[in-house]
Amino acid sequence: MNDIWMHPPVLGVAAFSGSGKTTLLSAVLPLLVERALRIGVVKHSHHDFEIDQPGKDSHRLRRSGACQTLIASPWRTAWIRENAVPQEPVLEELICRLQRDALDLVLVEGFRHENFPKIEIHRGGSGKPLLHAQDPHIIALACDKPIKTPLPTLDLNNPPEVAEFIFSYVQSSRTGAAS
Repeated sequence: MNDIWMHPPVLGVAAFSGSGKTTLLSAVLPLLVERALRIGVVKHSHHDFEIDQPGKDSHRLRRSGACQTLIASPWRTAWIRENAVPQEPVLEELICRLQRDALDLVLVEGFRHENFPKIEIHRGGSGKPLLHAQDPHIIALACDKPIKTPLPTLDLNNPPEVAEFIFSYVQSSRTGAAS
């Protein structure tokens, strides 16, 4: 596997829309940070979105025609690239934009069709099919009801259990034993 996926390790959370990917990551992130992990997150969105506010300088400059806008302060930096024609983002390019040497882990929300290690989220009552039967890159299943699978299963409603799995994944990747 290409170095970009291993240093730091990249681990995705994959599921159909509305399954609770953001909810789970929001609960797991503080637990991982408590364990001194430095985490980057890449999130895929199928929707158009704004990160700068109308009326603010960055918004005015971007809307005036800048194809790239970078706004920086002592607290944070944001980079915005306008696509002349809508196009799907390329996960590998996004990961390359991160300061990977300052991270212990990159968590990815979405990009479920990409080939990299992922935890599948599945809700029993959703009526959606399981993904792991068609995706050999899914290394665990976080679900709200028991499911018979050869993969490690995690309780979707138990963020500490999911965080422990992710922490162990990071630890094993450091020793070269990651999936």
